[in-house]
Amino acid sequence: MPTSTRFAVAVHVLTALAVSDGKPLRSEDLAYSANTGAVVIRGLLSRLNDAGLTRSQLGAGGGALLAKPAEKIRLIDVYEAVENTELFSVHRTPPCENCAVGGNILEAIRPTLSRARTALEDELGKTTIADIASEVARLGKFSIPLVW
Repeated sequence: MPTSTRFAVAVHVLTALAVSDGKPLRSEDLAYSANTGAVVIRGLLSRLNDAGLTRSQLGAGGGALLAKPAEKIRLIDVYEAVENTELFSVHRTPPCENCAVGGNILEAIRPTLSRARTALEDELGKTTIADIASEVARLGKFSIPLVW
C-alpha cells in the first residue's frame, strides 16, 4: 500500500529553513533541494503555516521562514501538521462477526496498535528540527548557517 512522503519532505523543508539562519527561501529553491515540484512545497508550506511552524515573507527577497526557533519544533508537531494521523487502518468493512477470528480481530489488535502509535509519538516528540539540522550539517560537513 502506498505511503505518504509529506512528513519526510516537510522535515526536509523545515531543516533547510533552519540552516538558512533566517534567510527566506523560495518554494522553487526548496523544491530543488527536495527534488519535487514547487506546487508540492507550497502545499506543505500552507499546512506548516496553518500549524504555526512557518511563515511567509512577501515581496522581493521573500519566501518561507520558520515561525519559531528550530529548537522548539518537534518532529511530532511536523507529523501532526502534514499527515493524516490515523497511523494504522483497519478493515474498510467490518469483519464477519460470526467468524471466530473476524468477531474478535479488531479488539485483539487495537491494544498493540495503540502502543505502537504511542511509541511513534514519543520518539517524534524527542527530536527537533534543530537536531535534524545539526545532523545534516555534521553529515554534510558544513556549518550552520549554510550559505545558499
